Amino acid sequence: MKLEGVELRRVALPLVTPFRTSLGTQTVRDALLVRVATDEGEGWAECAAEDDPTYSPEYLEGAADVIRRFLVPALFPIDLDPAAVAPALRHLRGHVMAKSAVETAVLDAWLRARGVSLAAYLGAVRRSLPVGVSVGITDTIDELLDTVDRHLAAGYARVKLKIEPGWDLEPVARVRETFGADVMLTVDANTAYRPADARHLAELDAYGLAMIEQPFAPDDLHAHARLAAMIGTPICLDESITSARDAVTAIRQGACSIINIKPGRVGGYLEARRIHDVAAAHGLPVWCGGMLETGLGRAANLALAALPGFTLPGDISATARYYERDVTAPFTLVNGELAVPAGPGIGVTPEPSDLEALTTATEWIPAP
Repeated sequence: MKLEGVELRRVALPLVTPFRTSLGTQTVRDALLVRVATDEGEGWAECAAEDDPTYSPEYLEGAADVIRRFLVPALFPIDLDPAAVAPALRHLRGHVMAKSAVETAVLDAWLRARGVSLAAYLGAVRRSLPVGVSVGITDTIDELLDTVDRHLAAGYARVKLKIEPGWDLEPVARVRETFGADVMLTVDANTAYRPADARHLAELDAYGLAMIEQPFAPDDLHAHARLAAMIGTPICLDESITSARDAVTAIRQGACSIINIKPGRVGGYLEARRIHDVAAAHGLPVWCGGMLETGLGRAANLALAALPGFTLPGDISATARYYERDVTAPFTLVNGELAVPAGPGIGVTPEPSDLEALTTATEWIPAP
């Protein structure tokens, strides 16, 4: 398969409600879409990078620049298949989110040309999945309780609360007290705490959480391991894991007993599958995290989350949780589950009218 050109498309999707974490507040999801055109057809993908380098060192404008100047030119000369992309880009350090977007678009094109779904290619074992929902930090606890109640009524199988210093023990206690012990409840700190906060975080043990996600800095595995030894609640790593090698290191150090796999953060769906395999070999459950994806990223994440080791509900909520209008047909929760796309490639394509309405800029990169 030969690459003939690449389109970079910026879209802006207003959020239904602001989404606040310890890293900041989002009201609009600016996203970078990648469309590859090949001699066998086209493929689509989404770059997970955000506007600002807060969650990761990458940011949207930087991702577009590295794709334009370095990644795409490296792929024009080669015969493309999904396994060839990472080796062709290995000489370029970092930029895993940009690399993931390019690899996924190539993977989508290659699978579409062969009539194979991404789910089948990765090794999916389920056709639909129970999914969870992530609840941002709210202005009041009453607002938080109303939000959680609405999501539980919709059928979500797991509720994740974003926490930060000053917004942790009380909101968690109130949610548990209000909705009972049967609700699968987790918390996510997005690195907001310091190692000195370990004893405070240990008080979360009282609330029967399924996990505490990424309390400390990404590079501080030691602090995570110390906390894991202090408490009964499982520790989950997110930002710390950017490759299968990272997963092995974290597991060996006792820094986690659960891994959140976000394909953009780890360099793509092929590396995400390797992390899944590493975790399975060590007896660790994994789940698929979310980055406020458009329907393109949501479809691909569902394919990944259908693998056997993804035993915890992921952050792959229905479209209506975040957006009134998306670039693809909406994903709808049915009896608490989302269907895994079964069509070729990622299984969805943009709806032309929605794509056009949400687009803010486009750029075409032709083959030399």
